Amino acid sequence: MIEKALNGDRNYWSWIVLLLVIISAGVYFYINQLTTGLTLTGMGRDVSWGVYIAQFTFFVGVAASAVMVVLPYYLHDYKAFGKIVIVGEFLAVAATIMCVLFILVDLGRPDRVLNVMLYPTPNSMLFWDATVLSGYLLLNIISGWTVLGAERKGVPPPKWVKPVIYLSIPWAVSIHTVTAFLYAGLPGRHLWLTAVLAPRFLASAFAAGPAILILVSFVLKKTTGFDAGKQAINKLAVIVTYATIINFFLLGMEFFTAFYSNIPSHMHSLQYLFFGLHGKGQLVPWMWVSMIVGLGSLVVLLIPKLRTSSKWLIMACIGITVSIWIDKGVGLIIGGFVPSPLEEIVGYMPTLGEVSITLGIWAIGILLLTVLLKVAVAVKTQD
Repeated sequence: MIEKALNGDRNYWSWIVLLLVIISAGVYFYINQLTTGLTLTGMGRDVSWGVYIAQFTFFVGVAASAVMVVLPYYLHDYKAFGKIVIVGEFLAVAATIMCVLFILVDLGRPDRVLNVMLYPTPNSMLFWDATVLSGYLLLNIISGWTVLGAERKGVPPPKWVKPVIYLSIPWAVSIHTVTAFLYAGLPGRHLWLTAVLAPRFLASAFAAGPAILILVSFVLKKTTGFDAGKQAINKLAVIVTYATIINFFLLGMEFFTAFYSNIPSHMHSLQYLFFGLHGKGQLVPWMWVSMIVGLGSLVVLLIPKLRTSSKWLIMACIGITVSIWIDKGVGLIIGGFVPSPLEEIVGYMPTLGEVSITLGIWAIGILLLTVLLKVAVAVKTQD
């Protein structure tokens, strides 16, 4: 089936070339990073996780969100998701590979990742994260490719693939839960030391992931004529709406607990992010943009007339994605390190090399998604 990805018009190949150029720039800077070490980045002793881990956190949620179409379609026989479920599974594949790449580039010595497999330690969260990520990637590749192959031949999928699909449902929840535990298990970082971190991760994942899925569906409709179906899009929009409400509710609980208890260590990270602390407020504009754009998009989604309008729905989905990307992809990680346990405020700014490597991984993920969806659309339309 992969040969179907080799057929495309001029716009398709121009898009592929653009992605390859961005990937090449990322590879160039990554080779420099391998040579010089993590001194190429803006990270240091106080802020030891930067833009790489921040993007990893965001894309784990995008990967996990595939369950929002897989579960209704396979467990509840919700036929409206029949066309979009393969898009969700392939989006999960691309996002999971991006997560793995972000972890690899964050390691100064990528060969050390072998230690996770050579010397497995069950009491290590990193061991469980590597296990659930690799397992989830395998499950989605097997189930997505097998079902698509059967559809191409015009025969029902083999029976053995059903248990694989069912297993991928709880597995999707596990990848984001384990990622949340990576942070919540660090007692010295008060922003992450909360029992609602895992539920917040899942709520934001089930908002941003389906929002991206809606946007991908509109792009597919515009560029290939593949229509996921109005009913499926409307149902996904409802899922995004409720998940966004829960996400903001959980964020409100964080504020109440921190400020009503009046414990300085719990308040300082939120103060630094949203109001500035000791005259330092590097991320304040980012966080307020996230808040305003997210709430504005939620208002659009809450009004049925606007939610069912393609134009407003696209803007709302972009808004939700940007809002959650800033919250998880910028604020969560940096806010966990600043202020430090010694109450020192150390700024962090990603370097050109870091940004280039990050964009390169984004481009790899988009390239993989483009190729996979090219195959999927060709099979679905029997091109």
